[in-house]
Formats: sequence, structure tokens, C-alpha cells
Amino acid sequence: MIRKEIRIAGFGGQGGVLSGNILGKAASIFTRGYAVLTQNYGPESRGGACTTEIVTSDEPIDYPYVITPNIQLILSQEAYNKFGQKALPETLVIIDSELVKADPNQRPQPIGIPASRLARNEIGRPVTANIIMLGFLAAVSDVISFEALKSAVLDSIPKETEDINMKALELGYNYNR
Repeated sequence: MIRKEIRIAGFGGQGGVLSGNILGKAASIFTRGYAVLTQNYGPESRGGACTTEIVTSDEPIDYPYVITPNIQLILSQEAYNKFGQKALPETLVIIDSELVKADPNQRPQPIGIPASRLARNEIGRPVTANIIMLGFLAAVSDVISFEALKSAVLDSIPKETEDINMKALELGYNYNR
């Protein structure tokens, strides 16, 4: 694993910070690499802008901040307008297509998954949209293995929600496969 820079952006309450923690655990504890997480959010506990940035590497990380993200998970229109539209062509941009309308002129087009709708309709728990996004990330990129991600999710969530979160992770991973 070489240095990868990942940005998760949305609004408070969508699980972006938890997603970042899960990715960091998957990359460091369950893959035996290194990971650093930084977060930035407004004063609101829910609803304000929230950004989580993760740097992963197979070597110690000397600079912990994202400079040019390789991957962006975009969970809100505001985050897309701020980060997703300005992504470099080589950046993998994944959007929650239920909440984000991508610019049709953007090249390459972001990859979309209706995570919020799937969480609501398939899982019955809207709060699992972030876990669906992580499963989809594992399916469409080489940033983390599904098995490491699965272990990190199980290590990060309350025990009574394991079945729901595993269903959400698998739903994202198997979306359009």
C-alpha cells in the first residue's frame, strides 16, 4: 500500500468521522499499515459541514494532512460543490447519488451509489448510509480490502448493530456487481 489520501465530506450526523475511523483501523490495525485521521467540522453537532481526511501508507506517515486526495467520498451537495467539482481528473470521486447531483460536464464523472435510499429502503436504518458507502469504496477501489474493512466495522460499532452494519457493508460492496 503506497500513500493514499482520502477525504470524506458531508454534514455532521452522516457518519463521516466514524467512516474515517473505520478506514483508518482497516488500513493500520487490520492491514498492518499506518493511518492518520484529521477532522474538521462546524460548531453545530448535526447538520454543519464536516470533513474527515485519512492518510494511509505502508510506511510511517511524516505529513498527516491530505494535500491531493486520491479518493473523495462525498455525502452532501455542499461538500460536492466545495470539493467534488474541483477534484483532479485522477481523483476517484464517489457520491451518494441520492443526495448529490453531479455536474454533468465534470470529467471523469463521479461514481454514484444511492446510499441514503438503500439505507432507508433496504436496511431500514438511514444511519447506515456511511457503511454502505464504505462497502462500495472497497468494491470500486484498491484502497482497502473488504475483509479488513469488515473487521474494522465490527471493531467500531455497538455489538447489537453488527447484523445491520454487515448487511449495509455487503449491500454497498455488492451494489451493481
